[in-house]
Amino acid sequence: MSLADERFEQMFPVLEPAQVETMARFASGPARTFAPNEALFDTGERNVPAYLVLEGTLEIVRRDGLHRFASVISHDAGQFSGEVSQLSGNGSIPSGRAGPKGLTALPFDAAHIRALMVGSAEIGEVVMRAFILRRVALIQTDGAGSLLIGHPNMPEIVRLQGFLSRNGYPCTVLNVETDTDARDAVERFGIRDDELPLMICPNGKLLKRPSDAEAGACLGITPELDHSKIYDVAVVGAGPAGLAAAVYGASEGLSMIVLDSRAFGGQAGASARIENYLGFPTGISGMALAGRAFNQAQKFGAEIAIPLSVSKLDCGDADCAKRRPFRIELTDGRGALQARTVIVASGARYRRPAIDNLSDFDNNGISFWASPIEAKLCEGEEVALIGGGNSAGQAVVFLAPKVKHLHLIVRRALEETMSKYLIDRIKALPNVSVHVGKEIVSLEGDKSGLRGATFREIRSGTEKSLPLRHLFLFIGADPNADWLEGCVATDGKGFVITGAEFDRRSSRTPHSLETSVPGIFAIGDVRAGSTKRVGAAIGEGAAVVSQIHQVLALADEPVQQAAE
Repeated sequence: MSLADERFEQMFPVLEPAQVETMARFASGPARTFAPNEALFDTGERNVPAYLVLEGTLEIVRRDGLHRFASVISHDAGQFSGEVSQLSGNGSIPSGRAGPKGLTALPFDAAHIRALMVGSAEIGEVVMRAFILRRVALIQTDGAGSLLIGHPNMPEIVRLQGFLSRNGYPCTVLNVETDTDARDAVERFGIRDDELPLMICPNGKLLKRPSDAEAGACLGITPELDHSKIYDVAVVGAGPAGLAAAVYGASEGLSMIVLDSRAFGGQAGASARIENYLGFPTGISGMALAGRAFNQAQKFGAEIAIPLSVSKLDCGDADCAKRRPFRIELTDGRGALQARTVIVASGARYRRPAIDNLSDFDNNGISFWASPIEAKLCEGEEVALIGGGNSAGQAVVFLAPKVKHLHLIVRRALEETMSKYLIDRIKALPNVSVHVGKEIVSLEGDKSGLRGATFREIRSGTEKSLPLRHLFLFIGADPNADWLEGCVATDGKGFVITGAEFDRRSSRTPHSLETSVPGIFAIGDVRAGSTKRVGAAIGEGAAVVSQIHQVLALADEPVQQAAE
């Protein structure tokens, strides 16, 4: 049974007359009348309003890049259109047109939808639940969203699939070797084999071997930026810490922008199941937890820009007390953003072993996370995973039921680095072998991908090779802090120091999460001395907002006194 069958009434609710009257008070304009079959919005179009149907019907249609259409739903009086794209104004996934007898409907732009959700808790809950369920249904529907065309298991296809799935966008992968539609598209557009994979966006635009940024622009994922605006807070990193700061800050009235180079959720977003996070006794996937936080932040008005990379934080002339903002410089010629305060929440990345040919197998046998995409690629095969932390343990538990055998390679006993509940679960898995006191020393393979790996016993130096097509790396963590070079103080490993008595441009005592530069804060895994847990990161994201309020209040104080 599909999600639409199981939860149809929640996905497509019919509001009572009193609910319609309440919702109508938040409309962004007067009712609009559309002629029979008139188009309201198209796939990929930005800033599409949600519509509350008053009379007639609103037909919602999805299409793929080959212009194949399928009906999604027909909204009648008392129903509303939209899904999570309507919270931010990002590109619409479906298209909409008036029914055969015309349509009269009230529009709700992104700002007014957010006002509705905050102003009317009852209607807001109904709308938010429907929006989320509709997006989930689109992701689960074959043929929805973009088409990715290429050869099986191409590294570039794996990368694009990961990017789209981590950002909650539907896509369908077609094998150019076996799928007639895929072959026809390649021949019709004259695509060479070295130009694959091909991405065809739902609006028909064609991309050859696109980057994540190009894919995001085509789909309308990346928002249009206002470079003249000065935000109260810029958050770099949309992992649990950054998203928590966005939720708490935006809900308290701060203007916030959140930047991330890949996807919301960070490393936690790739966790198959988190079972030690408060309030979820049966566990929750990292993607589900991050997705809820992402939608919650947008509900309160936080702007989230993905995928956008920061090249540098220019903090030399900034002074929060004198209202000179920080400049956050973006890569790829995207200019710069300005903010009165900055939160560094860029997290940490799994360490790459010092193996010369490691990069040859990125997304082609080597993976740094274990999502359903990777699980499908290695289904029924023998695999290895290196790492002894909780993220590694969660990945083992997720992958083991899907593979023939899993070798877990660790340098130290699991009891020193992993939570007991995960250790107990791994011990109960019949197809998992734990190899303690070993490390990886070399990789073997060719253009088709990874073929094997050699491991060494640390004490004896004895080496052993395993034939492998898939190797998962969860080794330690290095801070994502290169973009901060020359700006804030870091420790010997590059993690950002907070709360210390620095030689600062300020006479006041720094806050516990504040860096060596007043007005710049660091939270989560990138912060020196932080607890590497999802709960701790979220706690710091909440705590930093109160500290920012104090900094901004002090900065505004002289201006208020002068006005008096």
